[in-house]
Amino acid sequence: MKKIIIYTILGLLALACGKKMNNTEAIKDGDGVSIYHTDFNIKTLSGESFDLKSLKGKKVMIVNTASKCGLTPQYEKLEALYQKYNAKGLVIIGFPANNFMSQEPGTNEEIATFCKQNYGVTFPMMSKISVKGDDMHPLYQFLTQKEKNGVSDSEVAWNFQKYLIDENGFIQFVIPPTTEPDDEEIINWIEG
Repeated sequence: MKKIIIYTILGLLALACGKKMNNTEAIKDGDGVSIYHTDFNIKTLSGESFDLKSLKGKKVMIVNTASKCGLTPQYEKLEALYQKYNAKGLVIIGFPANNFMSQEPGTNEEIATFCKQNYGVTFPMMSKISVKGDDMHPLYQFLTQKEKNGVSDSEVAWNFQKYLIDENGFIQFVIPPTTEPDDEEIINWIEG
């Protein structure tokens, strides 16, 4: 437990000392490239194919997750948000990643068990991927590179960074990891 807290503090200090992560300004509908005009090979934790295009018409939050991070309790608020707004068109998609201080070392099966037993997660959880570096998953290349998304460059700063995608598949906001899922800005976006 001490290691997790120390690693999280070190990571947050690195965030504070490095490039400052700000929320992006709202982007006009239709700016950029729709995530639905792309074709990503995405698998669930159980290995089934997941078609992002099936989410067209819904608001989507994409979040990279980790089981051994100081921010891991955000799973609880993510699940509460999903329960409250899923019937109104919100989908939250978790992407476990081990890119930050090895805070997601588990297998897909271990991650699924952890999420269910500790936080009762029912929102879609995908197979573990990389969200930065040379082996970055193509979805995260799209989310972080203006040349692919047509909107802006961003960098995944830490676990639990949130990308908010509108009903037409366009990136609207990049929300920093330490911003809680039930933050007023996020709720306003969901309800807007």
